[in-house]
Amino acid sequence: MQETKIILSEKEIPRQWYNITPDMPNPPKPPLHPGTQQPVGPDDLKAIFPMALIEQEVSTQRWIDIPEEVLDIYTLWRPSPLFRAKRLEAFLKTPARIYYKYEGVSPAGSHKPNTAIPQAYYNKKAGIKRIATETGAGQWGSSMALAGTMFGLDVTVYMVKVSYSQKPYRRIAMETWGATVHPSPSTITNSGRKALELDPNNPGSLGLAISEAVEDAATHPDTNYALGSVLNHVVYHQSVIGLEAKKQLAIAGEYPDIVIGCCGGGSNFGGIAFPFLADKINGKELRAIAVEPSSCPTLTKGDFRYDFGDTAGLTPFLMMYTLGHDFMPPGIHAGGLRYHGDSPLVSQLYKDGIIEARAYRQLTVFEAAMVFAKTEAIIPAPESSHAIRAAIDEALLCKEEGKEKCILFNLSGHGYLDLAAYDDYLNGKLVDFEYPDESIKESLAKLPVIK
Repeated sequence: MQETKIILSEKEIPRQWYNITPDMPNPPKPPLHPGTQQPVGPDDLKAIFPMALIEQEVSTQRWIDIPEEVLDIYTLWRPSPLFRAKRLEAFLKTPARIYYKYEGVSPAGSHKPNTAIPQAYYNKKAGIKRIATETGAGQWGSSMALAGTMFGLDVTVYMVKVSYSQKPYRRIAMETWGATVHPSPSTITNSGRKALELDPNNPGSLGLAISEAVEDAATHPDTNYALGSVLNHVVYHQSVIGLEAKKQLAIAGEYPDIVIGCCGGGSNFGGIAFPFLADKINGKELRAIAVEPSSCPTLTKGDFRYDFGDTAGLTPFLMMYTLGHDFMPPGIHAGGLRYHGDSPLVSQLYKDGIIEARAYRQLTVFEAAMVFAKTEAIIPAPESSHAIRAAIDEALLCKEEGKEKCILFNLSGHGYLDLAAYDDYLNGKLVDFEYPDESIKESLAKLPVIK
């Protein structure tokens, strides 16, 4: 009988994270200081990050050792299983072979602890007492709360207000692990108060929640900031996903023709795709597809420009695809994908044509999630369902063309704390929203001018 899932032993957890930068034809341009417009240095970042993470952020080393203390905690859920989606294949009647790497087995139910644990570790070693961070749908906030309790750190989370209301169980999970959670925009920070003055009904955004968390960290000497996506070191930490998947596919005698991941800030997609892109850059035939919501189409409709990573303009300028730092996306249920920018690493790879991107509307994504839940039995997170939609479409194309291909996607989290979204879908309350081009142009017109 063909294996349904491929399991590695704990001894096969990767011992190093992969840094794609040395393999990129064009490494991303450096972040710029918003005041001087010169490349930022360690002194510019040490107010909110420990030096170990700053060193990783600018590292040109292909491999970064994973500390033993981090590996020890990784064993609680890693290696994660790789599944052959045989029932989905049969339902689609496709000749494609579909595999998915399931990160929902982590304690927080998503891939986010892969970076939350090391970030907490390095901050603890640096003598930090508290972490301030943001979260969209709550996957990152709950992961950071978990990591904080593992290393004895206090954690304050600014949760995008629309998700704070939509996803109360993620807030409860954070609080269970000891975190303090505030809806963003809040009245606690200058950034939050200013946003509420302009619009008392502001639903919040990841960019605004980042502003609040960065301000919190910068104004308290015992506090550092932690980010769940976008930055280089965060994407490196997620490479354990793709590195494990490579080993697992080799056991099955497979190599993917197509690798797919949903994409908000980029760590999910980068985690599954970058270890395979190392092969593509060196001549291997491979397609890698980053999937985003049409309501927040950063790669597919954004500009490749320097922009702030947050709404209030507290962060350095990042060279990335952006919709504008004050872009306010609608309150879709895939809250983890509601970010105005994308990882500079992912952005540069897209700019160079090494990866592809596509955007889907909310209803077709939930349609794919329902098919997956009824065939593979796992109820997927709304974010992960974007990758499922693309995988199904590629499998149906294989059926139409009569081609056998191996498709790999990252099922980055389960949806058991997102059941309100499914309730809305089942009761016809979800609507599609494609962000108007004129609104995007208006937001892009406000981008900072780099001299």
